[in-house]
Amino acid sequence: MDRVSSLVVRRRRAVILLTALMCAVFGVLSLFVRVNYDMGDYLPAYTPTTQAMGLVQTRLPNLSLYVPGLSLREAAEEKQAIAGMPGVEGVLWLDDAMDIRSRPEATLDAAAVSRYYNEGPLYRLIIDEATQSATVQELRERYPDALMSGVAYGLAQIINVTMKEVSSLMLIVAPLCILILLAATRHWAEPLLFLLAIGAAIVLNEGSNIIFGSVSYITRACSALLQLAVSIDYAIFLLHSFDELRDTGMETHEAMRQAMRRAAPSIASSAMTTVFGFLALTLMDFRLGMDLGLVLAKGVLFSYLCVMFFLPACTVASVRLLDRTRHRSFLPDFRGFGRFVTRRMGPVALAVLLVLPVAFLAQRSTRFLYGTGGMHSEDSPVHTEKRAIEEVFGSGRMAMVLVPEGDRAREAGLARALRDLPRVASVISYSDAVSLSIPPEVLPPRATEAFYEGGYARLIVSLDTDEESDEAFEATRRLRETAAAYYPGEGHVIGETAVNEDLMSVITRDTLKVLLAGILSIGIVLLINFRNLTIPLILLVIIQGSIWL
Repeated sequence: MDRVSSLVVRRRRAVILLTALMCAVFGVLSLFVRVNYDMGDYLPAYTPTTQAMGLVQTRLPNLSLYVPGLSLREAAEEKQAIAGMPGVEGVLWLDDAMDIRSRPEATLDAAAVSRYYNEGPLYRLIIDEATQSATVQELRERYPDALMSGVAYGLAQIINVTMKEVSSLMLIVAPLCILILLAATRHWAEPLLFLLAIGAAIVLNEGSNIIFGSVSYITRACSALLQLAVSIDYAIFLLHSFDELRDTGMETHEAMRQAMRRAAPSIASSAMTTVFGFLALTLMDFRLGMDLGLVLAKGVLFSYLCVMFFLPACTVASVRLLDRTRHRSFLPDFRGFGRFVTRRMGPVALAVLLVLPVAFLAQRSTRFLYGTGGMHSEDSPVHTEKRAIEEVFGSGRMAMVLVPEGDRAREAGLARALRDLPRVASVISYSDAVSLSIPPEVLPPRATEAFYEGGYARLIVSLDTDEESDEAFEATRRLRETAAAYYPGEGHVIGETAVNEDLMSVITRDTLKVLLAGILSIGIVLLINFRNLTIPLILLVIIQGSIWL
């Protein structure tokens, strides 16, 4: 470390220039990192949803569009106009379930019509994931009075609103960090050096994500803030050590060299425990863990390098500014608190140990949300418009049952069995929309493409449930069981609720695995650092207890 610290201090201008150039390059690269908004892409290959989605190209409707004020005939014509819009891959509506063009309205099944029409049509659209934000915006401009709900609308809100809000959080977090650091440091300019070093590390990390091709929107949203939160301490360690050495009368360059040598072991061990903690996420079967773990672990390494190289160079280069902005520390003296704790070690330790079992049991009762619906506030447009649509048509979630094509009588029997299940509002199949007596081969492709593709028959099911609840998961399990009863080992279910159930199943299994891997890896780092078994055990109990609390 002696040679490295001397080189950094001596060649500080070169270090600053090189870091600035790298930040410029990596800042540009960050603009080309694709953001993935589909959590289904991160499900492992063995989940039922992933296996089912690999069988056909056509996807389930992901946007509900209610356009009040259109008659049945106008709605049928408007459906064709919507189907021709860029980004719209398909539209499901009443005329897919029954013939409304040649039959008088009075002869139509009122109950069936009410699920698709009530003073205006409720269309189910399949929106291209690559253009869903722009498509939803175009639909909003075309139908300003329309109501929307569904995965595509929720994700469009995340893309257009939530990601911008996350970006603006830095404008709130940075000033708060400066205020806190001003109270904890003795130079007005010192917090700016902290944020400069960690900010450079964040830019380098965001740009280097280009090696992955894409990152999830969850990773993109939280990685910068988490990187700032977990690594700002490294900068504080170094500059506090530098200040203490200068207070003894040591010359600036030598004080920085000594500070780097003194702080290096503590910063390295702190960084390594954090890196291994994040790398434990990569053991998850749910591949979002790999995405998040690698990005955050890489970010901590960049923070370590920036603190150990870039920050010392900047500090020595701006030492005169630090001296001119010196002030007294505003934090109270904690020696009294330290005496209180050491004099009452027994009761304090006992109180902590008594609280931990309660915290462990309480955290096991936490209810988790897995779908995108839980990411929006109750007064957001996503939930407000969803409730308005449900007041007119009732709650409903679309699901698709896939079975091998060929035996249309068995398909019709499955459709009847699905229709009799609890929470099933409707089922659309070939036998319902066309007829068992008409072979699909004699009809034009447009008449059958909604029901057959790639050797599989598709049955569209509407569930009277929320997108994520015990009732919704139970309804999905019943769909799978019924499909398996008619087509053993060959029936599949696709849908938002099915994805959420698979997410819940996979993540629940991953939790214990990640916890044990994190404890083991962090424990090994602490054991190597302290060369003592007792202290790592105490630290692990305290850290894990804090997590439970």
